[in-house]
Amino acid sequence: MSATVLYMSMSLDGFIAGPNEGPGNGLGDGGHRLHEWYFEGADDDVNRKVKDESLATGAIVAGRGTFEPAEGWGGDHHDGVPIWILSRHGPGIDIGQWPNVTYVDDIRTAMSEAKRAAGDKNVLVHGAGTAQLALAAGVLDELEIHLVPVLLGQGRRLFDHLGPEHLELERTRILEGETGVTHLHYRTGG
Repeated sequence: MSATVLYMSMSLDGFIAGPNEGPGNGLGDGGHRLHEWYFEGADDDVNRKVKDESLATGAIVAGRGTFEPAEGWGGDHHDGVPIWILSRHGPGIDIGQWPNVTYVDDIRTAMSEAKRAAGDKNVLVHGAGTAQLALAAGVLDELEIHLVPVLLGQGRRLFDHLGPEHLELERTRILEGETGVTHLHYRTGG
């Protein structure tokens, strides 16, 4: 059975991007450190396994603030899978040449369409705002947090704007990568 899974690298103090995010600096100052395990540590068996899992997904749901600063991944995050972008506004970049990219303004619609397209594969979820909306709507099934041993001190936090509801998670896996990253997998019960 497919699941919607947030894949997110995060600093030990809860940041997913450094300060001064913007065009040309999508991860903010120092934010690239959070993804070194993915690019430079990919020779490690554990990191490669986690990376391969994320790339075995059949669809993507991401926020506009994640997608557009990444220049839309050139219209193809991986393997030509369809991409749903959650946004209250139309595209801020030209997506005319990217037939697999769809902008939607509702998290439930984005998740259900992505799950349908993914078939028996998981849906990769990106972005703090998207994750928070999906958690609140009960449509995020799992979280794969890649905890990086660095303190950024400032930037954008993953769970800054959650509501007051208490949400228990079930830890289903812990993997330690050789580059110091710890991969934590949780089920939400959502």
